[in-house]
Amino acid sequence: MDERTFQKHAEQAMERLTRALYAIEEAAGFEVEERGGALYLTFDEPPGTFVIASNSPARQIWISALSTSFKLDWSESYTDFLLASSGEPLLPLVARLLTQQTGNAVALD
Repeated sequence: MDERTFQKHAEQAMERLTRALYAIEEAAGFEVEERGGALYLTFDEPPGTFVIASNSPARQIWISALSTSFKLDWSESYTDFLLASSGEPLLPLVARLLTQQTGNAVALD
């Protein structure tokens, strides 16, 4: 995939994720902040931070959460970024990680 195509897909995916996170941040118990092209999710209880950003050289979206790095690749067949090891698309993966962090069921649309 060329740089331009990756940027288009990554921007759309990150915008969709950003909107979904802002919609639930207060109810789910975290704060969203956009800095330097990355999303920072900060949790008070239990304390923690997630960082989500696109990585142009790798053509991936990277998530740092729960002391783990998750690297998602673009899938033409799913038209979404997927975690290869589980097949999870971006939003369901982030919802699962939020659920693990907060202990409350989280859904992202």
